[in-house]
Amino acid sequence: MTKNISTTIRAGYWNPNNKKWNNVGSVGYAKLSRVNENDNVYEAKWNNDNANINRNNQKFPSPFVACEHCCEPVLVIGFLFNLHIYMDQLLLDIFQAYYDARCNKRNTISQLEFEMDFEHELFQLHEELSAWTYKIWSSICFIISDPVKREVFASSFRDRVVHHLVYNYIYDFFDRHFIHDSYSCRLEKWTHYGIRRLDHFIRSCSQNYTKDCYVLKLDIQWFFMNIDKKILKQKITEKLTDFQNLSVNKERLLHLIYQIIDHDSTQEYVFRWHISDYDWLPKEKSLFYVWTGKWLPIWNLTSQLFANIYLDDFDKFMKYALWLKYCGRYVDDFSIIHPDKEFLKLLLPQIKQYLADKLQLTLHPNKIYLQHYSKWVRFLGAYLKPRRTYIHRRTLWNFKKKMKWLVGGLDIKDELNVINSYLGVLRHGRNFTVRKKILDTLPNFVFDEHFICWSIK
Repeated sequence: MTKNISTTIRAGYWNPNNKKWNNVGSVGYAKLSRVNENDNVYEAKWNNDNANINRNNQKFPSPFVACEHCCEPVLVIGFLFNLHIYMDQLLLDIFQAYYDARCNKRNTISQLEFEMDFEHELFQLHEELSAWTYKIWSSICFIISDPVKREVFASSFRDRVVHHLVYNYIYDFFDRHFIHDSYSCRLEKWTHYGIRRLDHFIRSCSQNYTKDCYVLKLDIQWFFMNIDKKILKQKITEKLTDFQNLSVNKERLLHLIYQIIDHDSTQEYVFRWHISDYDWLPKEKSLFYVWTGKWLPIWNLTSQLFANIYLDDFDKFMKYALWLKYCGRYVDDFSIIHPDKEFLKLLLPQIKQYLADKLQLTLHPNKIYLQHYSKWVRFLGAYLKPRRTYIHRRTLWNFKKKMKWLVGGLDIKDELNVINSYLGVLRHGRNFTVRKKILDTLPNFVFDEHFICWSIK
């Protein structure tokens, strides 16, 4: 924009998915004058004959408006004849983070409570972040027992919006620096990709199952509980310092990241479970017994990304210092394939020393597996054998257990969602006969009334 410009102001709804305006209509002719030479704040002087915002002639129906001479959304604050229009990328980023956070969460209680007045909440969040007064709200603490007993500190939906905001700012930068075979919390990877890569490694190392090769599987003991916050912040600061193309103030972003890392969920929380469940939870798995200056809440989106950042140097040590061609990692589980069994045995002291010296982590003594590839190789919820892959028996057992509860217990739409969800997971392995037997337990009317055409692939 120039210093002074005459333009037509249009009101509408900004769609963050396709980056376009919806329901845009002309709301008046205005002359924009820059308030300050050093920023993008403009004062709008309206032509009273053309200005007609709504029937009450009071406020804009939408907080966003578009100018004919602007290619980006513009925010309007104030009343009809006393307005300031300014470009605010942070607010747009907050709205985008909100849409990302609510994806697949539209029916949760915390999301519904937030959505009742989400525009007010997002504007308030914008004011706090702009003024550096943002504070993290209390978490919800509860215990889960499937697949293992674990303590969970779930952040409020408002804080999850901030997590997505930080994630959107830094993910692309860090993702370019990760090795290819780091699978967790990365686009187009995750568990199924890790399983396929392990199968590819075994095929390549064994020359299509004609040579011997061995699989070494390792696990980091109580990984999230032992992440050193000081080391993590040092790694993030060093890497972000060299990043020149950030769309947000770097100092503000680092302050927000430090605030998320340093937050202690045990100081302010709401407990929504029976207190007697702690009798069966090991102290090593509870945040109430960890050392000060360590641990990250496992269920936060930022914690998953921070875990990859924390172990990035370890991944590169494995790939480039130890020259391990066939190795991959998913969070704290990693596997190494090599034709020499004795070579894999010699790796263990070097890996243990690096984890202890550089990251203050230790390997789990009871989860070190070294075996021939022809044996059952269990990795990321699957069993791998030559030329075939099977889904873990625990998943099959959960599917059978769900099927017993489904008919008559839930709404039919929920039943179909559960069935399709499990079928989508099971189709990644050789489970045709098992899937057919489980589906045969359903009454015929379920398929006759709710499936147009169904088949098992």
